[in-house]
Amino acid sequence: MVSKGMLAESQKHFTKLDKTDYLKLVKPEDRARLQQVKDEYGKLSTDALMKHTYVNHPFYAIKSEVANAILTESERQKVKAARPRNSETVLFTIGYEGISLEEYLVRLLKKDVKVLVDVRHNPLSMKYGFSKSQLKRYCESVGITYLHIPEVGIQSEQRQALTTQADYDKLFTFYRKNNLTKTVNSQTQILNLLIENKRIALTCFEANICQCHRKHLAEAIQTLPGFEYKVEHI
Repeated sequence: MVSKGMLAESQKHFTKLDKTDYLKLVKPEDRARLQQVKDEYGKLSTDALMKHTYVNHPFYAIKSEVANAILTESERQKVKAARPRNSETVLFTIGYEGISLEEYLVRLLKKDVKVLVDVRHNPLSMKYGFSKSQLKRYCESVGITYLHIPEVGIQSEQRQALTTQADYDKLFTFYRKNNLTKTVNSQTQILNLLIENKRIALTCFEANICQCHRKHLAEAIQTLPGFEYKVEHI
């Protein structure tokens, strides 16, 4: 919507630019639901609305910069208890197809991921939030380090005309033979990141792990000397 000139974005706000009255386009039953939300929460101040959310859903306060100022001691303890804490070393993989940026980040936070490794060759996306600069900014805003390693990606032209699983399997056979055998140093870099940070995630587009090269990349990393860890696709 920003790229189409419908919204302007700042670090803290979106501003509607076009003149369309979208409320008039909403179905009556949906408009009634929106009115119900407005009636219930519309008069709350920003702090009151955040407090209401944090009290009822403390997980969503774990990265908040204002939680300490608006919550009581007992409420802060619930937030503390909601923070994921995992000592197990795990190599995760995640695709962003079919989910929002918010859900994507929540999945990473719930798994206590420390480093996100973008393994796309070309880290651009038509989907909001998933181009390199945006994804880096949003990850780092919630305490997740972002790193792009394009060498282990697949070039866009190689991904054309993939319609069946057989097409994908043929591509991945080529990928294993012509990329993974030549990028051992990059794979070792990822393994070292895992050893150092304990919980990292490889990311690409596809939701179906069988249609994404990150599966084969993860399997290649598993064969490296010193890999003794769990792999989980989320």
